[in-house]
Amino acid sequence: MCLGQPAVQDMLGMDSRTVNLTRKGCSARGGGRMECSWKTVLLLVCASLGVQYTAIRTLRDSLSGPCQGTYRCQSRHHRDSRWRALCDDSWRPVDSPRKHILLFATTRSGSSFTGQLLNQHPGIFYVFEPLYHVQQAFTNSSSRLRRTLDRRALLGAYRDLLLNLYTCDLHFMENYIRPEPQDHVTGSFFRRSSSHALCSPPVCLDAGDVAASVTPDETWCPKKCGALNLTQASMSCLAREHVAIKTVRVPEVGDLRTLTEDPRLDLKIVHLVRDPRAILASRMMAFSDQFRAWKIWNATGRQPRYVDLTQITSTCKDMAASAETGLQRPAWLRGRYLLVRYEDLAFNPKDKATEIYRFVGLEMEERVRTWIEKNTNSNVSSPSEWNYRYSTTRDSRATADSWRLRLGFDIVRSVQNLCNDTLALLGYKPVHSAAELRNLSHSLVEHFQPITW
Repeated sequence: MCLGQPAVQDMLGMDSRTVNLTRKGCSARGGGRMECSWKTVLLLVCASLGVQYTAIRTLRDSLSGPCQGTYRCQSRHHRDSRWRALCDDSWRPVDSPRKHILLFATTRSGSSFTGQLLNQHPGIFYVFEPLYHVQQAFTNSSSRLRRTLDRRALLGAYRDLLLNLYTCDLHFMENYIRPEPQDHVTGSFFRRSSSHALCSPPVCLDAGDVAASVTPDETWCPKKCGALNLTQASMSCLAREHVAIKTVRVPEVGDLRTLTEDPRLDLKIVHLVRDPRAILASRMMAFSDQFRAWKIWNATGRQPRYVDLTQITSTCKDMAASAETGLQRPAWLRGRYLLVRYEDLAFNPKDKATEIYRFVGLEMEERVRTWIEKNTNSNVSSPSEWNYRYSTTRDSRATADSWRLRLGFDIVRSVQNLCNDTLALLGYKPVHSAAELRNLSHSLVEHFQPITW
């Protein structure tokens, strides 16, 4: 809520009551000195820390973005120079039916491709994996620390950032972007090129209509647009009707409950899943160093003793837990959850894209249909396309089954044993021989009724 006089009085009142209470635990000594028991001292310290934490969080919330979920200009915005430029009522939407969309996925599940379906909509402000900056800030780019850090240790920071981005406060990312932005300007915004909104006016004045007409790549946008001004990015966000964010860093859909229950948001969660065997094959190609033991196993047919099986079992566990939560249809997910298999999207991109847009409550623009046609029937790469690990231009049907030609049967059999429950829950068939694995005319994807609630 917005910081007001009652909130300040409440905090000051709590502090004074605590002081009055602790006076009873202290006694006067000679020379006017006051001595207190260790319990009283501890109480004072804890109370002081609590008051400071509450004050900081409340003050931060008061400056972080639009109050109470509306997009009107509040008087406090005019007092804050960061928001003064964002309070022009001549262009700013007021009480619009704003959609907050979260593409919730795991690494190498086809989320870059699926995210682009949302990015093509001219009314959507799309952000690619902003939680990357949170992870980098807390782990200091240490892969060893990232591996040992509990996967839920950063959930509070993740949720805080998502909430602030949904209310169009991109300044909040300055807490995590490294090196720290200067004057709200940064050249280190992760995968900026994946967002049309961040590569077109008013964020990029030199782009014109280029960003909407060409296939983006990792170098085009920074070269054409220069460093990213987060104030202009916030203005662009507020000027668009809806916000969509893609993330692969939240383990389970249950971790998002506080956001679905937040009255400031109308959150729609698109849960993207993929065959765990295909996820593993894609990770082995994209992250060669991290999956070196798996690559040795695939090449030799013998499992190294040091292979980290949790690199796939944790993924299976998270996908199954989230899908089971969706099947249970809790009240906090009502109307907010759609499960989509990447394979269904790859084989029927237009139909599944239409289903996704219907779920989030938006019309699928012609620009989206054009992008699907162009980016799901490509067999040959060109210099203008994304020739790197996050490519979205492909023959989608061939891509969905390509893992069957890359993985050896021994690894496939082991993954099936490790992830048997997940495969069965999501409708993926096991194979029982190398010949069956390689027979692409035999589909391993069963008919599946989408989970939506």
